Amino acid sequence: MAAIPPVCNFGWKAPGFSLPGTDGRRYGYADIAGPKGTLVMFICNHCPYVLAVLDRIIRDARDLQTLGIGVVAISANDAEAYPQDSFENMTRMAEERGFPFPYLYDAAQSVARAYDAACTPDFFGFDAGGGLQYRGRLDASRREAGPADLRRDLYEAMKQVAETGHGPKEQIPSMGCSIKWKSA
Repeated sequence: MAAIPPVCNFGWKAPGFSLPGTDGRRYGYADIAGPKGTLVMFICNHCPYVLAVLDRIIRDARDLQTLGIGVVAISANDAEAYPQDSFENMTRMAEERGFPFPYLYDAAQSVARAYDAACTPDFFGFDAGGGLQYRGRLDASRREAGPADLRRDLYEAMKQVAETGHGPKEQIPSMGCSIKWKSA
């Protein structure tokens, strides 16, 4: 089911976390924070919205890292109900696709809830002080990747954050599959 996250709450502070990565290490927000800002992405292995633009996510992550932006991806989906999103499959995808960022597993879904993540992909762009400056889309792609020459909304917004400390006032929300929450 498609979901759309709320608009950016400028200045909202990034919640801390400690999660296992597919590379065997544990990561907290401070471990991935960049000197110019930080991008926290909620993605998963099976979402068609993520899969359609995964190459662009990887490209933009690499380009943002060269600007001093730290990047991390977190999967919080219920892996019992969605086995494609298991930690083992996350590890396989990160290796096969050459993720240039840590890919973390939020098995308890507490980090996704703390961030109020709504969908995959859901992008949270923070300034150097950990204040939210961007909660928008990657680009105008939807369930299928749009043309290769689409404006790189996420990249341009985070480049602006790296240069000025502030995100764009106008932001278009991301759209994707809803987070697959565990039943109570």
